[in-house]
Amino acid sequence: VLLQACGGGLVQAGGSLRLSCAASGSMFSFNVMGWYRQAPGKQRELVATITSDGRNYSDSVKGRFTISRDNAKNTVYLQMNSLKPEDTAVYYCNAQSSIFGNPVDYWGQGTELTVSS
Repeated sequence: VLLQACGGGLVQAGGSLRLSCAASGSMFSFNVMGWYRQAPGKQRELVATITSDGRNYSDSVKGRFTISRDNAKNTVYLQMNSLKPEDTAVYYCNAQSSIFGNPVDYWGQGTELTVSS
């Protein structure tokens, strides 16, 4: 399974950016797709996830970020608005399948976002 993330870059505080991540190569559907991030010197943290039941956001991005998904393309997006310097991190997309009842996680390679003040 390959997850290809793109869309990162350098943006000024208050700006917007959209990340996308296309998944391919799986025989199974993805129950969950989402985004995580890891800032320098910090642990990887959840940003947002999307399932058939809805969306989930971390408190730090709620109201600013929107996650969406195109099931036909197996692609997940993260629209990021009102960006802050503390959003600077490497963003990783994640997809999870249930294979014979067992959850299996797949990760993209990461795309870097830098928000300048």
